[in-house]
Amino acid sequence: MTPQTASERLIGVARKAPVIPVLVVEDAGTARDLAQALVSGGLYALEITLRTPQALEAITAMADVPGAIVGAGTLLTPDDARRAQDAGATFGVSPGNSDRLLDACEAIDLAMLPGSATATEAMRLLERGYSFQKFFPAEASGGVPALKALAAPLPQITFCPTGGVSRANAGAYLSLTNTVCVGGSWVAPKDMVAAGDWDGITALALEAAALTAA
Repeated sequence: MTPQTASERLIGVARKAPVIPVLVVEDAGTARDLAQALVSGGLYALEITLRTPQALEAITAMADVPGAIVGAGTLLTPDDARRAQDAGATFGVSPGNSDRLLDACEAIDLAMLPGSATATEAMRLLERGYSFQKFFPAEASGGVPALKALAAPLPQITFCPTGGVSRANAGAYLSLTNTVCVGGSWVAPKDMVAAGDWDGITALALEAAALTAA
């Protein structure tokens, strides 16, 4: 899969809902119910970060949920990419980018959403063919004003800002011409997951799925 094809494919996925949940799953036993709650609320693309020992098991469980489009986040190495794909992930997300990681994802046809935080990083990825990128860490990198400033000189690039994005500021990001969706963790709070409050999470997902530009 070429970088251009990967970006086109992921933009199609991203347009299904304005928010991609960024999920840190501590207990894989909750993964299927969590995915069902989010999909029932209209959030289909799910990013499970490889930050816990049970993340890969959670990816496998979520990939079995009808309607779920499951990806793996926090990909740092080629081995991360291979293990995520073997677990059932259909796309990968990284906080940044490296040639080694991108080469590996392209070799195994894993669609990749690479991270960038500066104009130089964004240009480098665009030169390689990645026109859809993760803007991370969004708030720490200047937030809405910074992303808006990138739109004029780099109109070919669209972004999924992640990192510090919340229900309160998501609409401001979504109002930007170069933002397709946002990534956020607020739709699956730890306490609600631990309590098995799947109806509550579905309600949060419904609210997120209805978000529009501020």
